[in-house]
Amino acid sequence: MKESILNYEDLMGMLDHLLRDPKEFWERFYVDREKDVPFFRVAGPDENLVEYFSNGLMPGRVLEMGCGPGRNAIYMAQQGCKVDAIDLSENAIQWAKERSREAAIEIDFHCESVFDFSFNPNSYDFIYDCGLLHHLAPHRRLTYLEFLKKALKPHGHFGLVCFNTAGGKDTSDWEIYRSGSLKGGIGYTEERLRDIFADDFEFVDFRAMKKITQPSEHFGEDFLWVSLMQLKSN
Repeated sequence: MKESILNYEDLMGMLDHLLRDPKEFWERFYVDREKDVPFFRVAGPDENLVEYFSNGLMPGRVLEMGCGPGRNAIYMAQQGCKVDAIDLSENAIQWAKERSREAAIEIDFHCESVFDFSFNPNSYDFIYDCGLLHHLAPHRRLTYLEFLKKALKPHGHFGLVCFNTAGGKDTSDWEIYRSGSLKGGIGYTEERLRDIFADDFEFVDFRAMKKITQPSEHFGEDFLWVSLMQLKSN
């Protein structure tokens, strides 16, 4: 392995190696489909996503980042969207493909890192992330933001679901590298999230996710933030 830092990507790669390998972790995570994970027990979409579509969000082309077993990707395809869905885990993608076949829905699934995904710039009307951001290392938020800005169409929308401080520990960026761990996922305060996105996005909606009692057609847990944002003009 090359250990020189000659450019931005070399720096990102070096910092990646200070933390656990996400590919290996997520493959193990999705092996047992019966374990007690809240979103494993629900096949339907996030309650906030349904609200966005009910309130008039009508994207044509959509990308879901970290799609997991495909709950939200399938819902958006059922609303008439052309959907690309990415996840790092082969086990997650296999589960999502099985569900999409059962629903007779066509989705373009991609098993790879978001940061390796090839796309045409300004391709997507809407990008959705349920659960990826809070598992990203702080340095990767920089490439994450650049990805969003490049992939979205002008004035495109971005939907985010991530841990609040009831779902994850409010760990500082520096502490993550001192400890060498994301500690199960970053718990974001509202202020911290607004600091990350405010330069590039207008906040259309920001709230805690509604807790949905199961069984239900929709998913909702109040240890999560939900937000709908719109890309600012250049």
